[in-house]
Amino acid sequence: MSTPKRPSTRDTASGKGQAGGFAIGLVVGLLVGLALALGVALYITKAPVPFVNKVPQRTAEQDSAEAERNKTWDPNAALAGKGPRPGLGASGAAGGLAGAAAPGAAASVAASTEPGAPPPGIATATPKAPGRDPAAILSGAPPTPPVAAAPAAPVADPFVYFVQAGAFTRPEDAEQQRARLGMIGQTAKVSEREQAGRTVYRVRLGPFPTREEADGLQLKLQEQTIDAQIVRVERQP
Repeated sequence: MSTPKRPSTRDTASGKGQAGGFAIGLVVGLLVGLALALGVALYITKAPVPFVNKVPQRTAEQDSAEAERNKTWDPNAALAGKGPRPGLGASGAAGGLAGAAAPGAAASVAASTEPGAPPPGIATATPKAPGRDPAAILSGAPPTPPVAAAPAAPVADPFVYFVQAGAFTRPEDAEQQRARLGMIGQTAKVSEREQAGRTVYRVRLGPFPTREEADGLQLKLQEQTIDAQIVRVERQP
């Protein structure tokens, strides 16, 4: 049986040297790659962006000239064919048209500026007097006076109005309020109504056919320190 051969010291040293050389080469390659990437990045940041410097820059004189043109720009110039000359506003354009017109036309334009005058170029119809029947003229009969239109009938108010001097939960309080109104010459009535599951006793005066009468009575009660409200009820047919 043969014994395995042990590696010599020289072989071990050469293997370690090769491993160390590979590691150093890897580190050097990484450093070189980083340096190249850094150089490319610096070149890109320092280089001018394409197409940016090729656009001409506007000067302050050009901006001011464009602002002056925008002041006299007329949006309706394209509709009329040619707009007003630069430097003329609406009054200048109107003056040019008036100067080019004939003297008679200028007088009619000036007259149309008065209050109530129709615009120039529009004929106004002259009201004609009511004519008579030719047969009546030949017969010598006097003219028939025009028939006046009958006044429109006033529209009836579809509501009647009450003045409510209070609503109470006890009938004794309602009767006391009614007696207080009677002492100042006002006749009131007490009516019952179910409200929120309870019986309410209302003290009312009226009815009144118009709101003006109800408002007048409300004002009188307020002068007597009696709170009152106007209640509107639909008129029964």
